[in-house]
Amino acid sequence: MKLLLPIFTALAFSSVSHADWHNFRGPNGSGVDSDATNLPTELSEKTLAWKVALPGRGLGSPILVGDRVFVTAASGPDQKQLHILCFSAKDGSPIWERKFWATGRTMSHKKTNVAAPTPASDGERIYALYSSNDLICLNLDGNPVWMRGLTLDYPNASNSLGMASSPMVAGDTLVAQIENDSESFAAGFDLLSGENKWKQDRPKAANWTSPTILQIGDDKVVALQSSKGIVGVLPGTGSPVFEYTSGASTIPSSVASGDQLFIPSNGLTAISASTDGAEPKKLWNESAQRPGTASPLVIGDKVYIINNAGVLNCANRETGERLWRTRLKGPLSSSPVAGSGNLIYAFSETGIGQVVDLSGEEGTVTSEFELGETILSTPSLGQNGIYIRSDGQLWKFSGE
Repeated sequence: MKLLLPIFTALAFSSVSHADWHNFRGPNGSGVDSDATNLPTELSEKTLAWKVALPGRGLGSPILVGDRVFVTAASGPDQKQLHILCFSAKDGSPIWERKFWATGRTMSHKKTNVAAPTPASDGERIYALYSSNDLICLNLDGNPVWMRGLTLDYPNASNSLGMASSPMVAGDTLVAQIENDSESFAAGFDLLSGENKWKQDRPKAANWTSPTILQIGDDKVVALQSSKGIVGVLPGTGSPVFEYTSGASTIPSSVASGDQLFIPSNGLTAISASTDGAEPKKLWNESAQRPGTASPLVIGDKVYIINNAGVLNCANRETGERLWRTRLKGPLSSSPVAGSGNLIYAFSETGIGQVVDLSGEEGTVTSEFELGETILSTPSLGQNGIYIRSDGQLWKFSGE
């Protein structure tokens, strides 16, 4: 194993709040944060708090730690320049930027980008993974802690379209899926050193899904999704505790709520899992509830799915029965998110931000706003606002 940078200094500070958004789709990868309050009820020029230009493209979502927003980008003709940027959540003013050179392959489909994965945080450090399989850890002031060029250790870990799975901090471990057509694996990395705590082989197939966390009793279990299905592992050791073997999508990720997991599998399949090695209990399957690119949401007793036609479907969480549906302006590569109110936020590829009000018998689109730029990234919530990155800019819409 090659560590490109040694352990650095102690951390400058820790700033953790209940409104933080530490990874792709927020708490446990759910897309929902009930503590995110004072969010805008509409997206408009009136609620646009600020926007700032970014030095390169990226599909990764911004993450929030305290009063700071962090985002990655890649630039240059071959996307070899990797950026990690920090902005003030209050006014968008730049705080710092760090640049690195990619050590691995930077090829990707023209729709995606080397900065496709969303970074993750434990509230004290930022962990940025790129399609080039460069994994960089900085403290909140932008000082290097460690860096790993995973291609140096695993030279065949890549695919021709580009990698996009986002890492997740679970307990004291950073979990990442480096899954592809060749040297495919998942690993748990030590937060302080970047060394492998565990590594396991994964199905040899391109896979763009991200880990999801289930809370089963007192245990956090990380669900690793692939075309073969789901393996639930303990994050500290990688030990498997359950397995679902009926296949799953390689684009939209599963979503968990407690010990239940809602899997893009044969449409949408709901299971209940345990940590005793028993086969998961299948709760229901609805073949017509088929997520497109966007990952599903679970809010209360309902599940929300956006299909490839851009239709938002609402289903009963207990049975999978469709309750209503409404058409959004698509197509949508971005996944929807929700805060403490009865609102879902979704962004189309053409840059149309949409707010869906869930307070009535059926969902109603109550706000639309054209940002005028391509959006493939999923929004993030926190600090009294919603954050979204387009091809060229980072935007904040505020509820204050």
